[in-house]
Amino acid sequence: MTNIILCGGSGTRLWPLSRTLMPKQFVKLFGDESLFQKTVIRNQKACDSQLIVSNAEQYFLAVDQIEELNQHSKLKTQNSQFLLEPVGRNTAPAIALACMALDPEETVLVTPSDHLIKDEKAYLEAVAKAGALATKNHLVTFGITPDYPETGFGYIQAEPDMSATGYGSRATTGGLDVVSFKEKPDLKTAEGYLAENLALSTQHLALKYYWNSGMFCFKAGVFLDELQKHAPEIYEACKTAFDNKAPITNHQLRITHEFMSAIPSESIDYAVMEKSDNVKVVPADIGWSDLGSFDALYEELQKDENGNSLLVTGNWEKGERSSHELQITNHATNNLIVSDKMVATIDVDDLLIVDTADALLISKRGSSQKVKEVVAQLKAQHSELPNIHVTAHRPWGTYTILDESNGYKVKRIVVKPGKRLSLQKHFHRSEHWIVVSGTATVTRGEKEYLVRANESTYIPMGEIHRLENVGKIPLVMIEAQVGEYVREDDIVRLSDDYQRV
Repeated sequence: MTNIILCGGSGTRLWPLSRTLMPKQFVKLFGDESLFQKTVIRNQKACDSQLIVSNAEQYFLAVDQIEELNQHSKLKTQNSQFLLEPVGRNTAPAIALACMALDPEETVLVTPSDHLIKDEKAYLEAVAKAGALATKNHLVTFGITPDYPETGFGYIQAEPDMSATGYGSRATTGGLDVVSFKEKPDLKTAEGYLAENLALSTQHLALKYYWNSGMFCFKAGVFLDELQKHAPEIYEACKTAFDNKAPITNHQLRITHEFMSAIPSESIDYAVMEKSDNVKVVPADIGWSDLGSFDALYEELQKDENGNSLLVTGNWEKGERSSHELQITNHATNNLIVSDKMVATIDVDDLLIVDTADALLISKRGSSQKVKEVVAQLKAQHSELPNIHVTAHRPWGTYTILDESNGYKVKRIVVKPGKRLSLQKHFHRSEHWIVVSGTATVTRGEKEYLVRANESTYIPMGEIHRLENVGKIPLVMIEAQVGEYVREDDIVRLSDDYQRV
């Protein structure tokens, strides 16, 4: 079985913690592992290999975090393949392109990379059931037993198995026939779904309605046949894009921008699952959450005696810091605080306080779905805040913005050993580089020279240049940009090891 991990998405409902270039699946929300890393570890126990579908920027985050797992011996193998999308076209094309890269008889487990699953034993049991159904050429989805009338999820209506007894996932040894997929309901409709479930559960029968988890299992060829049948325009566009893919290098399968853009954007539910008459659902009581909002995150975090939760950000860089060091509450209850600094709350209840280096979000609990409206406003203002943190991760290392104003920007740049930036130039800024530690190999025009600790160099506006670390330790330097325009898009890449444009 191959695990297809869907790794796109920007997690805008968890802004400002999640950004386009550091989405929630890569943020370490629970201990020292990200949701992406937890997904990789969990599914290697059921699958022989993994095919990660990602865009180019998130590819490097995924590679870094897989390497981190390998360094800590948390992976059994390093058998990771990547399918890189130049532009997102939703889940149906992503899954189709991944399936085209596999043997038609290969069973695939399709999982998002940003879900929390707390009951791993029950999860693996559900995957085994789904795998058995998939070998019989069924399309299989996983239905989460609902425990409250959620209006933010789609629902799956199943044909109850009147011969099965038990509750939820224990009500059947296999899957149930899917009657229909339901859109996100209003509260009254959701309450009606749960009322019908309650009537069935009192009779110890399988339930009728389940949350749609967005996880699937099927043979690669079976899915492609169903896609060709129900959404032929998507299938043909995907086949054309796959046939015209770039040459496979370094375990990467790259789809070209021209052909990817031509694929209609559609979800797997709309394109296939809602139209096929060959769909089974495996009920799954697996401690599942999609962590789609700060309200959902609050429910999953530990709380003190007053119902307050504290998530300390930056743990992966700064080390663990306890809530006693960073939180003082005085007559404050049921608040979620996300920060890496001391936060004191007095006489406030039911708040979401999310503090990052460049943005602060304060909201009433229960309103966090509206965060996406804030992100939309920021995008309309052409702000960089939805896209990137103060510290940005790049394939060669990181940079942190230390100060910025009209006409200048100051960064701390860290280049990994053996890595180099692109050969590039800027039209609107000059750069001063000061090496703090390590040794920089600098290309400036036709010259190449070394800059050591406590030495500096100057890159004039318009000059072709490159920064490289050929040493054994990280290169740390301060960059001062001066010019009329110092945004990140003032860059012309002439040559790049990572095939960026």
